Order: sequence, then structure tokens, then C-alpha cells
Amino acid sequence: MSEPIKIDIWSDIACPWCYIGKRHLESGIAALGADAPEVEIEYHSFELAPDTPVDFHGSEVDFLAKHKGLPAAQVHQMLERVTGVAAAAGLDYDFDALQHTKTLKAHELLHFAKEQGQQLELTERLMRAYFTEGRHVGRIDDLVELAAEVGLDADAARAALESGRFAADVQADIAQAGAYGINGVPFFVFEGKYGVSGAQPAEVFAQVLTQVAGERDEAAA
Repeated sequence: MSEPIKIDIWSDIACPWCYIGKRHLESGIAALGADAPEVEIEYHSFELAPDTPVDFHGSEVDFLAKHKGLPAAQVHQMLERVTGVAAAAGLDYDFDALQHTKTLKAHELLHFAKEQGQQLELTERLMRAYFTEGRHVGRIDDLVELAAEVGLDADAARAALESGRFAADVQADIAQAGAYGINGVPFFVFEGKYGVSGAQPAEVFAQVLTQVAGERDEAAA
């Protein structure tokens, strides 16, 4: 039995295209059916807006308009477009309910979850909480609740967040992104050599996986 194909993904919980890209990757794998290779997925931290306060007072439109210098009408159009793309991927985005926040602690929690073997479950939970449920994902109390919802030990999660035990791991991920030249997310790296930028269609991910699996078969022959 060959080793699974490694997929490293740089993403941010507060990145709408990252959740869409996650769904597209999953759909691409599913589309291959019985021919789908086994994969091992690991998420890596990236902060799209590191200057964001934990408690931002205002809507997502306010944030993008003020912090990115965009007119409100343009921001509304952007959010309508991304909501439509998300819906096509099976995601029900609710930007009116969304609570914009700093995601640094969420990334620390994802490293804790990785240590416990539940990073994928927590990634899905945090993104769903943020984009579709209007939950706060920047405060420790809220993050501990979400961790418990996927079966992680609440006390251990709180201890990890309050101690900052995984802060260095988050910064290492961000530094690695810089070394790779990644300046936007999502960014997918297959087997450490093929990079795919953005929330590409499912077919693109299926093609890359098929190519990587084929190259492996040739090398093993």
C-alpha cells in the first residue's frame, strides 16, 4: 500500500474563498470515485488581516470598506458574488450575521487539534461557525465551546490557548508561507512540489491528484 498523497493547505478561518476551496477539493476527490488516491491533508496557519481587533465593532461591509479602502457599494457586490459561489459549493454564507475578528487564537486551537488528531474536524467546525452561524471565533471562551463540539477536551483546549503554547507553531506556518512566496490563501501544495492557488474548480483538484498519482505509479514501475 503506497503512502497517501500529502496535501498541505495554507488558509485562514476568516477567508471566504478558503472554505469554498475546501469544498472544491473535497468534491474533486469525491469525483474520482474508486480511482481517488488516498490523501493526507494538513492545514497551515495564515492571517489575512493580522491587524484586526478581536472584537471588531461593525459589519463585514464596514470592515472591508474601512480597512481596505473600498466603497460600500463595491463591497456589497463582492459579498453577493462570493455568497453565490459559496452556495454553488453547498455553503450557506451569512455575511450579515458574521462577526469579524482576529483569527490568531483560532489558529493556535487548530494546532492543538492537530496534536489531538482532529484538525480536519475543527477546521470544518470553525469555518461553518464563522461563515454560516455568526459565531465568534476570536475569543477563548467561544473557541473552547467549538473545540468541545468536535470532541476535544475543553479544559485542555483552554489551557493551550491561555498559555499560548502553539503561538510559535502558528508563526512558523506563516513564515513558511512567506518562504514559499504565498501572499494569498487558500494555497494548496501537493507532495511538496505542486502549488495550486485559490479556490479552483473541483475538476482542477481532480486533475492534479490524478497527475500526482500517475507520476507516483510511473516512478514505482
